[in-house]
Amino acid sequence: MPALMIQGCGSDVGKSTLVAGLCRLFTDRGLVVRPFKPQNMSNNAAVTADGGEIGRAQALQAQACRTPATVHMNPVLLKPQSDVGAQVIVRGGLDGTLNARDFRSRKRALLAVAVESFRHLSAEAELVLVEGAGSPAETNLRANDIANMGFAHAADVPVVLAGDIDRGHVIAAVVGAYTVLDEADRARIKGFVINKFRGDPSLFDAGRQEIVARTGWRDLGMVPWLASARRLPAEDAVVLERGGQAGAQRRVKIVAPLFPRIANFDDFDPLNAEPEVDFRFAPPGQALPGDADLVILPGTKSTLADLAFLRAQGWDIDLAAHVRRGGRVLGICGGFQMLGRRIADPEGIEGPPGEAEGLGLLDIETVMSPAKTLRAVSGVLAESGAAFHGYEIHVGVTRGADLGRPFLRRDGGEGEGAVSPNGRIAGAYVHGLFDRGAARAALLAGLGVASAGQDHVQTVDAALDEIAAVLERTLDIPALSRIAGL
Repeated sequence: MPALMIQGCGSDVGKSTLVAGLCRLFTDRGLVVRPFKPQNMSNNAAVTADGGEIGRAQALQAQACRTPATVHMNPVLLKPQSDVGAQVIVRGGLDGTLNARDFRSRKRALLAVAVESFRHLSAEAELVLVEGAGSPAETNLRANDIANMGFAHAADVPVVLAGDIDRGHVIAAVVGAYTVLDEADRARIKGFVINKFRGDPSLFDAGRQEIVARTGWRDLGMVPWLASARRLPAEDAVVLERGGQAGAQRRVKIVAPLFPRIANFDDFDPLNAEPEVDFRFAPPGQALPGDADLVILPGTKSTLADLAFLRAQGWDIDLAAHVRRGGRVLGICGGFQMLGRRIADPEGIEGPPGEAEGLGLLDIETVMSPAKTLRAVSGVLAESGAAFHGYEIHVGVTRGADLGRPFLRRDGGEGEGAVSPNGRIAGAYVHGLFDRGAARAALLAGLGVASAGQDHVQTVDAALDEIAAVLERTLDIPALSRIAGL
């Protein structure tokens, strides 16, 4: 079965973007392509067409393949709840919570699950493009590995190694990987790609030649810095440090506090692309700005822990002042739960059992429960009637008087979310509220500005097309095709 795996010299070297671009490139050549990642670690998840959850990057790559996302595209997903523990999602469903040491003991069984899902995709595709995780050069993790070389050997998939020149020391990174890998793993790598180059590419010709001389791996090309990648949903929260697009011409300021366990933060990509919106995350150690028009409390993997963090930062005081000034507040998923009077997690679903007073801005209460809601949802904004399409991915049951004033109405008329009596505080469980141009325009109209109005899926599709075109020019696509077995 034709397949190719892109591994990297580290995290955030651009593996997800390269795979997405190649997915679009080969799909546009008429092939049936499927993306795959055996193991992922991210709190930025997506709901699949078959009712599970997978990493956001694989959902993006499915979009690049012009096919619905399925749980087989990312059969093992780890969702960190603390520095040492994570929820384990297997084929889209919750399979327990484990610390890092316990997870290692399960790797062998999970490798079999990953290979079976890969075979499932192979049966319906003409090419499977596989993304690794982290780096194969982390040899301390090599035993029972399912994310990189362990999977590549088990499924007999050839590997291309990507290095990030924007970080510097890319020669050392690629050659260093060659040095520490054992002979069998070295042989599995058929070539390398240099990613994120800025400037005149000929200036690194000697560097690429040195990598070839030291490793014997084939030089498969060098990809320039892809400005279009900024328009794609990110998977790792580290990218949130890059901030928003402030400018004197931007008329509305929207701020979201950056929680340690923030989840589904690509909710805000459409706002960041709006020409009249200055959207930014408020990092730890900084107050919520006093001139914000709207504060959005984002989703979180650990609602009680991040609520405690919010208070430790003094953001609850900033938020109270914002409300006194007449400012608006919107809560999404875990942020919606925080707006209520009380949150309880008696069974320790998201961490140690406990409960806490909420921010008291909505008359609701939430109790965490083992059942997890995973579903696509569509409907209209209750006030404007503008259509939205999004998804729910949460634990917890919320009750309270303010639910009688729903923020949204699902298809069929059922209310979702809550609004305060004065209309300035609102929240709902639905992610993706800003994706549809009509819904985003209605929400921004309430802040006094017009929206560009385009559905965000069109923005992402255009970026994928641009990235595929660059990869066509800069990579040795015939050689990659031969390595993949096409």
